[in-house]
Amino acid sequence: MKQVAIGIDIGGTNTVLGLVDQNGNVLAKDYFSTSEYNDITEYTNKLSGNINNLLERLYQTEVNLHIIGIGIGAPNANYYSGTIEHAPNLSFKGVIPFVSLLKEKFPYIQTITLTNDANATAIGEMMFGGAIDMRNFVMYTLGTGVGSGLVVNGNLVYGQDGFAGECGHTMLIPNGRLCGCGAKGHLEAYCSATGMKRTAFELLAQYNDTKSLLTGYSYNELTAKNICEAALKGDEIALEVFNSTGKWLGQALADTVHHFSPEAIFLFGGPMAAGNLLLRPTIESMEDHLLTVYKNKIKVLPSKLVSGDAAIVGASALVWKNQQNKTSSLSK
Repeated sequence: MKQVAIGIDIGGTNTVLGLVDQNGNVLAKDYFSTSEYNDITEYTNKLSGNINNLLERLYQTEVNLHIIGIGIGAPNANYYSGTIEHAPNLSFKGVIPFVSLLKEKFPYIQTITLTNDANATAIGEMMFGGAIDMRNFVMYTLGTGVGSGLVVNGNLVYGQDGFAGECGHTMLIPNGRLCGCGAKGHLEAYCSATGMKRTAFELLAQYNDTKSLLTGYSYNELTAKNICEAALKGDEIALEVFNSTGKWLGQALADTVHHFSPEAIFLFGGPMAAGNLLLRPTIESMEDHLLTVYKNKIKVLPSKLVSGDAAIVGASALVWKNQQNKTSSLSK
């Protein structure tokens, strides 16, 4: 009998879902617009319909199929309560009892669990990526925001209320840029894809640069991908964006090391397409800010999850990790 987990990643723009086997292979996947649904009932109806469609497709080739669970990664998701709480980037607001709503749709599936999307990526890295043999590591996700997942002694850190690990909202520059959360000076305002765009426009204005490949973009048009492409072509402004971003990120990673002493820190997200253009200044800055006892000990590595499937695989890893823990408990 083939065992399969359902992985769901709920983003502010799109929801991505897929069927994932125990080796992290995505067997089938789908997506739809999250932002079209303001009503949570309409949204869960759409989601359950898409899940059933995926299962029907797989049942055509796999008769002996066993769904062991559903794992969900979502912003402001509480692992303890199974709720999504006051997520600023989602169209449905308030405290949403998401796991309970899905259990009504799929009462035959025993394991339905959710966590923050960055936490899900961390578990995915531990189950299927570069952290398979690690028990202490940190995952940073660089996207529209900056997320993080903290793994200590082989377990994800959730904290007292289920919301631990918001390294993206640590203070980087007091009274600095306005962050999306409403506070000022947070890491997310500088090292997210959005933060990189803000850095680019600040540098263009500072140097009054009219020759950069980035000058032809409006603020709404420019993306981190554009900056990456320009940097790879040797554009000086774009290169300085990555250099500055790396310096800020490395400073924050040093704080993370001081707090958790991990074996490695993994970086995931679109800006990592630039490779060493971001990694090199990040590592140099981290080493500059570390206490001597930590220097040259902590690896900073790109995620080994396949970027196109990482969100699905990470969410499904919640289920596989849960099964692993159950198996481990029974064997004792």
